[in-house]
Amino acid sequence: MAQEPVTVWTRAERGARGPLPAHSRADLTAVAVELADRGGLSAVSMRQVAKELGTGQASLYRYVSGREDLLDLMTDAVAGEIDLDVPLHGDPVADLVALAARAKAAHLRHPWLPDIPPEPLRLGPRSVDYLEYALRAMASVRMPGRTKMEIVALMSALVAQFARAEIQGGRATTDRQAAQAAYLSQTASQGDHPHVAAAMADQHGEAPTEDSQRLFERTMHRVLTGLVVDDMAAADVGDVAPGEDVETEREGGGHTR
Repeated sequence: MAQEPVTVWTRAERGARGPLPAHSRADLTAVAVELADRGGLSAVSMRQVAKELGTGQASLYRYVSGREDLLDLMTDAVAGEIDLDVPLHGDPVADLVALAARAKAAHLRHPWLPDIPPEPLRLGPRSVDYLEYALRAMASVRMPGRTKMEIVALMSALVAQFARAEIQGGRATTDRQAAQAAYLSQTASQGDHPHVAAAMADQHGEAPTEDSQRLFERTMHRVLTGLVVDDMAAADVGDVAPGEDVETEREGGGHTR
C-alpha cells in the first residue's frame, strides 16, 4: 500500500528509538534563516547548515527530508514574526492593509523571502495563524470562504511583489534610475504613446517619488476595497433571482434588499 504523503509538520521530529538528537528543527531553522539573511537563498544548503551546526550532513535527515523542508521551516519562522496580537478594529479593509504592512516589514527584514518558490499550501502552524487572523478580519464580510481565501492569497502575492520591488529598487543605482526615467519621458513625448504621455502629464507638480510605504498602503487599500467591498455588493446581487429587481421586495418575503 502506498505511503501517505507527509509534510515536515506531520512528520515526527525524532524517532521513537535511538539516542536523543543533538539538535532540533528550531536549530536548523535558525541557522538556515541566518545563512539566507547573510547570503541570500542560494546560501542555504543542507551541507552548509550542517557545517554551521558542526555536524555531518547526513545527520540533518533525522530532522528534515531535504531542502524543501528547510524552506517550509524558514517561511513559517518568518510568518511567526508578524504581530497577530494587534486588535482588529472591525473595518475589514483597514485591518487587512495593516496586516499586509506588517507582513511586508517581515519581507524587508528577510530579503530572500520573496525568492521562496511559491506554493499554494506552503503553510506551517504560524502561517495558519496568519491565515486565521486575516479571515477573522473578514468575519463580517458576506462572501464564500473560498473567495476570502483567494483574497488573502492575492494580498500575500502583492506583499511579496512590493517587497521585491523595494529591495531591488534599493539596489539600483541613482544614475540607472535617472536614465530609465529620462527614456520613458522622451519616448512618451514622441507622440506614439498618447495615453502614457497623458498619465505622465498628470504627475506634473507632484513629488517625483512617493514614499514606498505610503504607495504600498494606498495601493493595497484600493485593491482590497475593490475585492472586499465590490464582492460584498456582488454577493448581495447574486442572492437575487435572475430578472428580479434588487430594490423590490421578494414575493412572500418580509424584507427588501
